[in-house]
Amino acid sequence: MVNDTYQPVPHDAAFREHLLNIPAVKADYEANITKYAILDEILSARREAGLTQAQVAERMGTKASAVARLESALVSGKHSPSIDTLRKYAAAVGKKLEVHLV
Repeated sequence: MVNDTYQPVPHDAAFREHLLNIPAVKADYEANITKYAILDEILSARREAGLTQAQVAERMGTKASAVARLESALVSGKHSPSIDTLRKYAAAVGKKLEVHLV
């Protein structure tokens, strides 16, 4: 069985602060923080729903490989999923998509 749960690597605050003082690391972090937040949200929603990628795919009317690509696309930078795709994913896991600008 594949373990597809997201497990962030824990770091203490001092180490994180040290890394964020490196300009290239800080720029990369700031460029990707939203993607990681979205990934955390969708993986948490799927976990809460108790669904596999295959089950989400079936509910979305697509293949499990498409769901795997969607979940990995958020951090790979290969492409960004559309709002419509994220809405379908949310519905498949029993949620609704909301977008807020702050």
